[in-house]
Amino acid sequence: MNKELTNSQVDRQNILNNSVAMNAIREYIGLSGMLFEGEYKFTKAMLSEFYEIDFSTIERYLNTHAYELQCNGYEVLKGKKLKEFKEQFAPLINEGSKITQLGVFSFRAFLNLGMLLSESEKAKDLRSKILDIVLDSIYQTAGGSTKYINQRDEDFIQAIAKEPQYRKEFTSALNECLEMGNYKYSVYTDKVYKAIFKENAKEYKQILQLEEKENARDTMYSEVLTLIASFETGIAHEMRNKAESLRRKLLPSELDEIFETFSNHPAQKPHIESARTKMASRDYGLRKIVHPALEENIKALSKGEFDRFLGEKSKELKERLEENIEVFKRLRDR
Repeated sequence: MNKELTNSQVDRQNILNNSVAMNAIREYIGLSGMLFEGEYKFTKAMLSEFYEIDFSTIERYLNTHAYELQCNGYEVLKGKKLKEFKEQFAPLINEGSKITQLGVFSFRAFLNLGMLLSESEKAKDLRSKILDIVLDSIYQTAGGSTKYINQRDEDFIQAIAKEPQYRKEFTSALNECLEMGNYKYSVYTDKVYKAIFKENAKEYKQILQLEEKENARDTMYSEVLTLIASFETGIAHEMRNKAESLRRKLLPSELDEIFETFSNHPAQKPHIESARTKMASRDYGLRKIVHPALEENIKALSKGEFDRFLGEKSKELKERLEENIEVFKRLRDR
């Protein structure tokens, strides 16, 4: 899904919502604009000069991409707001004193237009540089690799700390209730993964380019870990109930039926869809990785999500372990 920025709204929005990258891009461009109500504004004349395009080209994009540009900060000033703007910047805007409205762009909208323009060579060159800046900013913030960027989330440590406990419920149920050899653990772990994100463990590791000894769950987002835990404990509960009612161990076909029913239960659907969207969208936005089976689930990440993994509140796992050492001591002592 590595599309040209001009053709992919998801890619454009992932850049515009990434505060770390936007700060670096703003510094690279070095265009300050006019500070109004706490935000720099740019007129159509300024965009025309910067991108070397005429006003009619700008108007055409304002018509064809109105909603996107408005969401990213394009607005039409009128009335009192326009009067205040003209009082502050009359010498710079080159507009007659009798104008009743004026379209202005925020820096996000300014950049948004540059990512749309196919007519401007300057915009094309800028798009190429922007992509380099975005990748560099993510890698630098993540410490040179995005493989474990999921661990920068403050919720990760709680999810991964509880994971072994829930995992044990599942494996114990498999041991006690299923008539099958030891390979049942990998077979039914794969069934869990397939049900949730349409990939088995081997496929997931290949997509994330993990080594054989690396634990796939160490790279998963907290919500995905929580859903896996919920899924495995739910299956374990159903397995034990079925085995108890039959007064014997289950056959693989009987457990497969439990999986089928549990996976397709209406109560599971919204949680599974949410986990798929989060994993597909975050891996695409943060790791530049596409899960082929989940490509239709890819959405643009919000500013809050980028801040969650790249912002001031995000931290490396080592820092979080030091902060939460008492939590792990309590878990150990249970």
